[in-house]
Amino acid sequence: MAVFFAYFSVVLIWATTPLAIQWSSDSLSFVAAATARMLLALALALFIHALLRQSLQAYWKQRNIYFAASLGIFPNMPLVYWAAQFIPSGLVAVIFALSPFVTGVMTLILLKQNPFGIKRVLALLLAISGLLVIFYQQIRLDADSIYGVVGILLSCVLFSFSSVWVKKLSGDTQLQASPFQQATGALLFALPGLLLSWWWMDGSLPTQVSLKSAGAIVYLAIVGSLLGAVMFFFILQRLSASAVSLITLMTPVLAIVIGKQLADEALPLTTLIGVGIVLIALLLYSPWSVREWRLALSAALLRYLRAPAADDQIDAQILLEKSREDVIRYK
Repeated sequence: MAVFFAYFSVVLIWATTPLAIQWSSDSLSFVAAATARMLLALALALFIHALLRQSLQAYWKQRNIYFAASLGIFPNMPLVYWAAQFIPSGLVAVIFALSPFVTGVMTLILLKQNPFGIKRVLALLLAISGLLVIFYQQIRLDADSIYGVVGILLSCVLFSFSSVWVKKLSGDTQLQASPFQQATGALLFALPGLLLSWWWMDGSLPTQVSLKSAGAIVYLAIVGSLLGAVMFFFILQRLSASAVSLITLMTPVLAIVIGKQLADEALPLTTLIGVGIVLIALLLYSPWSVREWRLALSAALLRYLRAPAADDQIDAQILLEKSREDVIRYK
């Protein structure tokens, strides 16, 4: 139950993040909104450090890893906030869902590992075709929206480059950082760049902050930056990579629904066709196969049929072992 709750929470958090990013810029500049979010998240992380009485000296020993991780915050996050001004939040989620493809390319370049088989190459070509459909329709509707599409694509490149670089550096060192330490270290190393960009592009403290901006910033700092990361790594440790990868399929669809219901965002039919092509490409790129879906469904059905009556007192550990046997037998 805890894993299911965490999984659903991550999907919901990732789906609401694009709209919350747009709302946070309601009364603030995009760079001020991004900087305020990260400052608040860092303040909370340092407060937790103080409660746990943990030293910050260890961050300097792994500065290469934390600097690589910080690229996912700066310059990535100001770029996301800037681009989100030009396109609907649902489209932001769809384009950012292309990150697995970009990560595959970065893995090939940085780690010298080829993750592309024939099926994934076809998926990549299909995703590019869907993206071209989105590009064409957005340019027809609004020329400025091309800035948003290009900005989110560049963000995907930065995010994927940062993730693969962190993986490469982590493999070269014997020091291993926890997810919380990695998040805190990334925030620490991104802070100078965030403050400098705010001073250069804005430089003025806001005289009045709307309730929408304030609420969105608090939500993004606490739920998006800290709680969401903790839950994501929680499910990553307990579920297969295939199951976790399905989050990138569910998030864009839910983000489009949320954007329509809460912000009355509308996507033209041609754009929705492009979105559908991208989602099919993601499904094709996913490690899941029809056989794995059938095996998982069969194992779940067998567990249900073999479940005892409610009045039978059987140890929970025995049920767990039976479930494992079912999965192994039908795998």
